[in-house]
Amino acid sequence: MTKHPAAEHSAAEHSAAEHSAAEHSAAEHPAAEHPGAEHPAAEPPAAEQSGLVIAVDGPAGSGKSTAARGVARALRLRYLDTGSTYRALTWWLLSRGQDISDPGVVAASAGRPVIEVGTDPDAPEIRVDGRDVAGPIRSREVSNAVSAVAAIPEVRRHLIAMQRAIIAEALAAGAGIVAEGRDIGTVVAPDAPVKVFLTASEAVRARRRTADLAADPDVTVAVTRAEQAQRDRSDAAQMARAADAVEIDTTALDLADVIGEIVALADRRKAGAWTT
Repeated sequence: MTKHPAAEHSAAEHSAAEHSAAEHSAAEHPAAEHPGAEHPAAEPPAAEQSGLVIAVDGPAGSGKSTAARGVARALRLRYLDTGSTYRALTWWLLSRGQDISDPGVVAASAGRPVIEVGTDPDAPEIRVDGRDVAGPIRSREVSNAVSAVAAIPEVRRHLIAMQRAIIAEALAAGAGIVAEGRDIGTVVAPDAPVKVFLTASEAVRARRRTADLAADPDVTVAVTRAEQAQRDRSDAAQMARAADAVEIDTTALDLADVIGEIVALADRRKAGAWTT
């Protein structure tokens, strides 16, 4: 797990992806973004591709988290969920009663918590000040608040620097990495040789997220779809498809199919491994 002290900042200011996007259940769709939705046995065998960076972007519910983890396992690469860093900071702010609608308050707090990010695709840990927050950061409250936090320039500078450092660390160690978010291919790792942009219909994305939040009695497909539409509008400035990214619609695809397409892209472009 990589530890990132509060003082770390980048000189560059870019729009960053919130991430993650909301995970969803495999019962709703095989390409769902939920840890339990993964089926390692169904993933295509592939040779290790150390030194490679694969950028996987897309909106919440598109299937990118599960697909990105599956690709990382198939190619024996590290895995980075950039959205978890934004969620972690948002959770920290909310847990302390901070007013996230106040840009000044959020900006002043951007570097205060120590966020540690794991890169094992089988157990992608996320800790804040030593506490495991993998569960809490996926709450509906955090999901509905994270876009406002991710829109603050100081937050973007700090977390993009963190994300780039994690990628650079993987490459320096002779490993490769699959990074997923909203603007990996355009901002965080624009030189990544493999760039993928996942999409899915709004209805399917909403059903996946609703299934993931089944324990919340207030969540319905209609409510989720409305909240999803609001997040899409809020995240529009941060999410961008790279001009050279390959778009994959996961609406009707099995998880193995999505992973297979990305692995095939990596196989075709392995000669262009990205280095820093």
